[in-house]
Amino acid sequence: MSRLAKAIALGVITGVAGMMVSLIPFSLDVEENTGLNILFNLRGARKAPAEVVVVGIDKESADVLNLPGDPRKWPRSLHARLIDNLINAGAAVIAFDITFEEPGPAGEDRVFAEAVRKARNVVLSSSLRGETFSLTGRAGSPTGDVTIVKMVPPFPLLEQSAAALAPFPLPKVPVKVSQYWTFKTAAGDTPTMPVVAFNIFVMQTCRDFLPLLEKFSSSADYLLPLGKDAVSENRGAETVIRRIREFFVNEPLTAGKMLREAEHAYAGDRKKKRMISSLITTYQGMDSRYLNFYGPPRSITTIPYYKILQLDKDAPEQRRIDLRGKAVFVGRSDFLQTAQKDGYYTVFSRPDGLDISGVEIMATAFANLVEDEPVRPVSSYAHIALLLLWGLAMGAVCRQFPPVIAAVSVIGASILYLAAARHVFAAAGTWVPVVVPLFFQTALGFFGSVLWKYMDSNRERDNIRKAFGYYMPDQVVDQVVKNIGNLRESSKVVYGICLCTDAEHYTTLSETMDPRTLGSFMNSYFETVFQPVRNHGGIVSNVVGDSMLALWVAAQSEAKLKHDSCLAALDVSKAVQDFTLSGKTVRLTTRIGLHSGHILLGNIGAIDHYEYRPVGDIVNTATRIEGLNKYLGTKILASEELLGQLDGFMTREIGKFILAGKMKALTIHELICRREDCSGHQRDACAVFAEALDAFRRQSWDEARDKFQQVIRISGEDGPSRFYVGLCGQYRAHPPGESWEGVVRMDRK
Repeated sequence: MSRLAKAIALGVITGVAGMMVSLIPFSLDVEENTGLNILFNLRGARKAPAEVVVVGIDKESADVLNLPGDPRKWPRSLHARLIDNLINAGAAVIAFDITFEEPGPAGEDRVFAEAVRKARNVVLSSSLRGETFSLTGRAGSPTGDVTIVKMVPPFPLLEQSAAALAPFPLPKVPVKVSQYWTFKTAAGDTPTMPVVAFNIFVMQTCRDFLPLLEKFSSSADYLLPLGKDAVSENRGAETVIRRIREFFVNEPLTAGKMLREAEHAYAGDRKKKRMISSLITTYQGMDSRYLNFYGPPRSITTIPYYKILQLDKDAPEQRRIDLRGKAVFVGRSDFLQTAQKDGYYTVFSRPDGLDISGVEIMATAFANLVEDEPVRPVSSYAHIALLLLWGLAMGAVCRQFPPVIAAVSVIGASILYLAAARHVFAAAGTWVPVVVPLFFQTALGFFGSVLWKYMDSNRERDNIRKAFGYYMPDQVVDQVVKNIGNLRESSKVVYGICLCTDAEHYTTLSETMDPRTLGSFMNSYFETVFQPVRNHGGIVSNVVGDSMLALWVAAQSEAKLKHDSCLAALDVSKAVQDFTLSGKTVRLTTRIGLHSGHILLGNIGAIDHYEYRPVGDIVNTATRIEGLNKYLGTKILASEELLGQLDGFMTREIGKFILAGKMKALTIHELICRREDCSGHQRDACAVFAEALDAFRRQSWDEARDKFQQVIRISGEDGPSRFYVGLCGQYRAHPPGESWEGVVRMDRK
């Protein structure tokens, strides 16, 4: 399978997985509780429409009016006076978020009921109660239970006076409120308070909905008697709403026709078109809607109860209260958490514990209807398409690119997605999924690609192991496979660290030993040299005579590889030293050179003989660095490319050299030991050597010579210092010139 095909396959898997997860009820809950929270918090507060006002029954009003904190104990004549003042101020509809199930003093109740009747636009709250009945079979044995939800109205006198009764059931904490019912199916498809209030509001303010409905309902005779005045009759609004709801349920195609007609008929009146369209979609739509909150508590204009009672006093403050053509919701609304009695947990609940009151949630639902802007989840088709496309993009990007680039791309794309989601949510209340695409699909695409690449790498290692088995020992094959990773072709340019070793006096040794003894000795020697390389993750690439070439390879430069190769070099030197002191009659000193860079690693040869080995200037340079040990009297030398910015080791710069057969100068360092093994004499010697090298580069020959000799005195013997003492004498007699940059040219290997 090609790389592109794999990317597309992972994208499809990620997209389909997101679609499947989105169907799980738990993910829907998480999306609602977390994703919707994210969008609300990104959007922040927004301005509520002016058409809705809350009259707050709060502690301030109770104190001013010298009344108890429980509004159910307030004189109902006050509510009558409140209604009169609201009607006089021009309120289009009045909704009470207070239940009046029990009658009070007869005089008070009559005054209140009369005010409600005269207003002809007051909606009163009714509560819903469930009653459970046991069912029995013919033999009298129990067969199960059934729960019947009943609506409990206010006391009879008040019930008969109201324009409509409506419940507004909401869950209490710890359940977060994010939706409300438009029609309560369990209670006989009963319309809830926001829907009832909105119907009265529309039919009071624009009076165009019923004529539009009658235009498309000539076949439904039971709708014909519904005139505009029927809404204002006692309990008339309920009859109108129930009949219209029944009509839309039975004639589902009519809604589309009415929406198109409203779009055309009211094109010049956006407000009227919006409200009529909202009313149509409310009747046509689901039984519940998501609340599009405006912000923290009291984001909707809230006026204390007592101030409405003072409207008839004609005070300057009262004259500023404008209620003409507005919907007024009356209920508990405190601004202090300690005084709050009717709060609900929402996305905008404050950290101090103050929640949005029930009456403000009711007013929020109404305001959403006025604006025709509830929170609308994208359609099922759009939801599925969005998850499929996002999953396809995330999976393809993560599989196609290296992990770092993929991670940056995924983060950038996620930020853009979230910004787009926030924009459509703020502009139109459109709710696109957030949690599944950003947290599930993105993670699945990224980690799925990492896992797939790991599996591909293992599969390719197996293929490489099988192919390399024809050329190299199993142990070497394992090391090559472990470090090279993905080799699709026979040759590939990789980043490599070359470690070259050479044994002194091998030529003399080979002349004095018979071949069998020499072979046995060299096997023991190479076993000693190979083991540290393997211990530190290297591979032995080539062995010629007494020399060994070891490699550490990867796709790109890695500090760990450099660190491991330096540890291997120190351990090789120590192992050879222990080898020569272990009772062997022959002493064999080993010189080591290290260099790093890009090399070609592959099959080299022709006809019927090939060797799998590295090729490139890095290999040749490493052998030249190893050879430099012979002239400097050192054991381990490495290029600055390898040792630069590498911690944990005691090193010293030896100088800049143009090695034999090379044209470019290299800065060479001596690898002395691990930092924790360094002695005080070594540190002092290295410090003085650095001063001497600086003087040498400044062509201060006498100063340099004296400091190099000081290093020799500190160390007892120091090959590089001896080398530079000789150079100082030569350059003193024959200066290299002003343009000389301290580079030493080596003419011999």
